[in-house]
Amino acid sequence: MEKQLQKEKIWTKDFVLICLANFFIFLGFQMTLPTIPLFVENLGGNDQLIGFVVGIFTFSALMLRPYAGTALETRGRGFVYLIGLAVFVLSVGSFGFLTSILLLFMMRVVQGVGWGFSTTASGTIASDLIPVKRRGEGMGYYGLSGNLALAMGPSLGLTLTGMISFKYFFLICASLGLIALFLSSKITYKKGVQNPSKEKTKRALYEKDALKPSFLMFFITITFGGIAAFLPLYTVEKHIAGIQLYFLIYALALMITRTFAGQLYDRKGHQAVYIPGTLLILAAMILLAGLPNSFVLYIAAFSYGLGFGMVQPALQAWSIEKVPMNRRGMATATFYSFFDLGVGIGAMVFGQISHLFGYSTIYRTAAVSIAISMLLYFIFLYNDRLRIPQKG
Repeated sequence: MEKQLQKEKIWTKDFVLICLANFFIFLGFQMTLPTIPLFVENLGGNDQLIGFVVGIFTFSALMLRPYAGTALETRGRGFVYLIGLAVFVLSVGSFGFLTSILLLFMMRVVQGVGWGFSTTASGTIASDLIPVKRRGEGMGYYGLSGNLALAMGPSLGLTLTGMISFKYFFLICASLGLIALFLSSKITYKKGVQNPSKEKTKRALYEKDALKPSFLMFFITITFGGIAAFLPLYTVEKHIAGIQLYFLIYALALMITRTFAGQLYDRKGHQAVYIPGTLLILAAMILLAGLPNSFVLYIAAFSYGLGFGMVQPALQAWSIEKVPMNRRGMATATFYSFFDLGVGIGAMVFGQISHLFGYSTIYRTAAVSIAISMLLYFIFLYNDRLRIPQKG
């Protein structure tokens, strides 16, 4: 009995370490999220260039994730994670020394490589450490470490860039990545997860069983691209204060959902969290499209945080639900590839939309993207039910 309870334990030493490492790398990343557009403006760029600089990061991460998924099975979790963190630290630390948008564009590509490797590895390591029957709950706790960083990062980043130069700001962000690198070196990585069929793994570009939740995530993270890249500029244009508080409220709402959404997924399945979650995200996009004042901004932040906090860990848990351990790396890579693709396309497309039609049109378009995700979800449900043999 005691042995069984030990197997079901989530908060082991290694799980704590991966959560802490995830917190620090996400803190460094989240601090740059609302400040990169300001840095591009400082270098003389416009909305279109902001969209491309933000978007290219996610596309480079996307390109590397399939390789990262393969390497996780053939080279080991720790190797991929440490390499990814090191590349991320070096690239972010270089930002403050750059003097042109072209150089920034190139280093964002490098940053995306490090991000693609480190986040794919981190999510896979976490899933290895979580008991199967508590996967939704455990992934929720793991996601909470990133949410805590989100609660602090954007506001801290915006505050610091108003006090110090971009050079020292980006060095601070890189230092946080170094802390993550140190913590990750202390993790005892599970043995026996490498795929013995290396040739088969190398040929695979995605995990088939992870495609449905990944497609749904793609249309949801399109909205994230619009918020991350353009919401600070949108609030300035409308003379609405409180963008720092927006990110704080959003993150607090995310943390609230992490305490129950994973357990709800484990007990009731993805329908119990996906449907209400996407409705909340849809409501947030509609509110942002109008955005008359700071109060509505805060309501949108809370709604978006609750919704995204329910949907993201549920879809991530779904993506590895039926995948054997030696394919979890590829399943995680598939999920995050679609995640990145949504953010990247959102940032680039919304950059063009804002240039042609204004910022409010971004969030109307984002609402349509959420509606598409919901439609696909119900199509998937319908098709799955048709495949279930009827009892008679």
